[in-house]
Amino acid sequence: MDNTDVRRSKRLSLVLRHRPESVGVELDPHGWVDLPSLLDALAAHGSPMTRDDVDRVVRCNDKQRFEIDATLDRIRARQGHTVEVDLDLTPSEPPAVLFHGTPRANIESIMTSGLDRRRRHHVHLSPDRETAERVGARRGDFVVFRVDAAKMHVDGHIFWRTDNNVWLTDTVPSAYFAPDF
Repeated sequence: MDNTDVRRSKRLSLVLRHRPESVGVELDPHGWVDLPSLLDALAAHGSPMTRDDVDRVVRCNDKQRFEIDATLDRIRARQGHTVEVDLDLTPSEPPAVLFHGTPRANIESIMTSGLDRRRRHHVHLSPDRETAERVGARRGDFVVFRVDAAKMHVDGHIFWRTDNNVWLTDTVPSAYFAPDF
């Protein structure tokens, strides 16, 4: 994506994941918003986008953060919400190992307390090291933690997988991971 589309993606993330009220829209219980209404609201709040712009951002986003429904008239973020939504995900058995990329400055806290969802609905985990590296690298120097998802699952932790292959769980206690430096 070019810089303009990166800015559009960030604006959509803010509205669809964290602050829909910032442009005067309301997400339905599953996080969906009517696309024409969203475009009107964005334009009214100084962030005009066309339908083609949104389609391109949805299609080209490397992490596939957004989805447009089958009727092609609603959009939502796939995960990462701090506002209350029900993404209608079904619990799934995870692969044996998942990964979490994070800034190096977080190592001590993670080793002590584990991974916590904080203000988000879930902890996000990647199915491969490369994806976790991209996530961790967004904020500079990073590390990747390897998560023993199979053991967590056996021990009763619930996992969900989004359509863009991000694995979600409520928490990852430190006993289930090790740095994968």
